[in-house]
Amino acid sequence: MPASLPALEELLDSAHVVSLPMRVKFRGIMQRETLLLQGPRGWGEFCPFPEYDDEESSRWLAAAVEAGWVGFPSPLRHVIPVNATVPAVRAEQVPDVLARFGRVDAVKIKVAEKGQELADDFARVAAVRRALPEAAIRVDANGGWNVSQAVEALGALSSQGLEYAEQPVPTIEGLAEVRRRLADAGTPVLIAADESVRKEDDPLRVAKAGAADLIVVKVAPLGGVRRALDIVGQAGLPAVVSSALDTSVGIRAGLALAASLPSLPYACGLGTVSLFASDVTLDPLVADDGAIPLRDTHPDPGLLEQYAASADRRDWWLDRLRRVHDVLARDHHPLFTQS
Repeated sequence: MPASLPALEELLDSAHVVSLPMRVKFRGIMQRETLLLQGPRGWGEFCPFPEYDDEESSRWLAAAVEAGWVGFPSPLRHVIPVNATVPAVRAEQVPDVLARFGRVDAVKIKVAEKGQELADDFARVAAVRRALPEAAIRVDANGGWNVSQAVEALGALSSQGLEYAEQPVPTIEGLAEVRRRLADAGTPVLIAADESVRKEDDPLRVAKAGAADLIVVKVAPLGGVRRALDIVGQAGLPAVVSSALDTSVGIRAGLALAASLPSLPYACGLGTVSLFASDVTLDPLVADDGAIPLRDTHPDPGLLEQYAASADRRDWWLDRLRRVHDVLARDHHPLFTQS
């Protein structure tokens, strides 16, 4: 049964806007701003990146409201395996980045960064392979290559033993072409779709097109745990649960999704709190021996105050919340009736 969409005033009254420092640059930022909401069922996180429009951001708000006002489905498992994440750092920085994650069995490495070359990517991946000879390695290009560049790069990087390549090119048609060319060349790299799931009007189109071997699902961009579960079920492809550079509040929602999937064949990209210099809770959701136990988390009032965003940034986020709430109310998200 759908829940009532909370009134805007209720969300505004519960809102906390924070700005958290990063240990290393990720997505070009060293500060991660986010808006946290406290509801009767817990905390939710609303943190679409600034360039996202209100329409796309409404799915992020739906996910935050689901967490705080509806709650999560019953879990099927209580320990979630996670990968380490290595940003597009220099190869010599790789050991320090990996050290923050502790023991892990899988690593996701960012590649195709603007201003870098394939040689930089290869050196970074090779540094991870040297540090973790037995680990599963996957690379994430965030659509940064064209088809020819992707085929060349993945041909070279496959020598390091890749589990899969995430979103090597921007389009679904391009993913299908890369997948075909790699198969023709005998290059053993699976293709994972991320942006081609969460940023498409039809998140199932990539599966219908046969353009990927697996899909990456993120709770906030897809509009909540329940909607993500539905998409995975309809896609009929293996799924990897990942994060959107969330605090522990958002990671809790990702863990809820991973805990509810019928199968979980891959380690999840939910270890990104280790990239933050500080979190909003005193007991952050970080990996212990390659996994995160499923548990609730609550922001600490002192940390919310310490990392409170400036007045002008708080106003910016609250204005955004007002606009996006209007979109969510207008679009009749399937999780909510209108109050």
